[in-house]
Amino acid sequence: MTRQRLLLLAAAIILIAVSWLGLFKARSGLMIRSITTHDIPMVYMAPKNSTKVPGVLIAHGFAGSKQLMLAYGHTFSQAGYATLLWDFSGHGSNPAPLDLTGLQPDLEVAYQTLIAQPEVDKERLAILGHSMGSSAIMTASIENPTRFDATIAISPTRADVTPENPANLQLQAGSGEGRFIESARQLLQTAGGENQNLAEGRGRSLIVVPHVEHITILFSNASHQRALQWLNQTFNHITQKNYADWRMGWYGLHLLGGLMFIAAVVPSLANRVPNPLHLQKQKPLRRWGGLLGAPLAAAAALVLMSQISELENLGGLKVGGALGIWFLVGGSVWLGIQILGSSNRRSLKSLTPQSIALGGLSFALLWFAFGAMAQVVWLQWWLIPARLQLWPLLSLACLPWFLASGLAQQGAGKGKRVLWWLGQSIVLIGGLLLTISVLPQLFFIFLLLPIFPIIFGILSFAAAQLRDNIWSVAISSALFFGWTLAAAFPLVA
Repeated sequence: MTRQRLLLLAAAIILIAVSWLGLFKARSGLMIRSITTHDIPMVYMAPKNSTKVPGVLIAHGFAGSKQLMLAYGHTFSQAGYATLLWDFSGHGSNPAPLDLTGLQPDLEVAYQTLIAQPEVDKERLAILGHSMGSSAIMTASIENPTRFDATIAISPTRADVTPENPANLQLQAGSGEGRFIESARQLLQTAGGENQNLAEGRGRSLIVVPHVEHITILFSNASHQRALQWLNQTFNHITQKNYADWRMGWYGLHLLGGLMFIAAVVPSLANRVPNPLHLQKQKPLRRWGGLLGAPLAAAAALVLMSQISELENLGGLKVGGALGIWFLVGGSVWLGIQILGSSNRRSLKSLTPQSIALGGLSFALLWFAFGAMAQVVWLQWWLIPARLQLWPLLSLACLPWFLASGLAQQGAGKGKRVLWWLGQSIVLIGGLLLTISVLPQLFFIFLLLPIFPIIFGILSFAAAQLRDNIWSVAISSALFFGWTLAAAFPLVA
């Protein structure tokens, strides 16, 4: 390893260490308990040595988890509240299949668990939920009007609100999620319009949080602080500690350090691995034409499959299984167009133990860089057994896409790799939008589209370090992306 890479490795280790120290500092002053009741995993947070403080239930949205809502939990707990977060059935580490009609039983278990905690004043409670969870928490407040003194609905969906119930309703939506802003406005109108009479429980407010959309609103300090102000006004509570949740900043530093670690270690190892692929230089039409044709074939395949199967529940994952098939078909078409007529196509059958090992190592480093801190910041990254058994299948489904991508970029310099990342991102987003337009039951993919360029940017960076070891690139990327799909989407029966 060169001196330059040794310095890069040292800097990476320092960044990773600093990020973990920053994260632990953000948790200082809090007691945090992991609780499982009726197989529902929960996280409880409260100020240390607190007694009889107001309690807040915090519910995630579709394809979310308790981790995704931790920013609200930290903000409220540091301000002097006790908070409880949980995974709905089929989400996060909850192994029960998703039942959209059965959210209230999970919420009831969470409520009973919260009021059983010794630090909680069960006469002073509030509830907050995002998207799917917003409907659940508003319904719970309406059906039990004396339980909750305040209800906060983030990116709200539907509920039978009235001018009387739920008590002290705050609605929030991001400026970049138009349909949820419209939903919030309709709810506000049905609930009686703006009202600052929180003392009598008739408070009503709509907050449009600037510069965020359906996912990023959950990390917005503006959203956290407006929700906290609403709670403080409801309970006449004085914030004990000024706190802004910047844990995502520490996560970003950890991710940067992890990628630097990969850049320091992987190229030296990649240079020692024989590359069995030596394709002749392909014409741009073959590479780009395959990429452009892949989404059309994938969308057509899903349309045909929808005629004979329940597409949105395919493979035991809500929407995620269909997305795996999309990548399988699209990747196979792109790969086929690239090797069609090539005298070197037989080399695709050549695998060496070294290339497999290098791909596995690259995946492990990516797994750590992206997910080790995500588990305690924003994403349920550890796979429970029900998800772990889906990971190999999803990885195999994604393998053709990443093999085709690696072939297309073989020999490309930094500038061309950036161009390929941009091109793939545009084609992916466009292709998935086309798929959603003809298969609206897969609409949830739309909400995740902003994440795809980030994921593929990380994978492109890691691929560049593997020095055209195409099988290593494909194995590493497919394992990582398959893991991400297995972690993100809800389990179904």
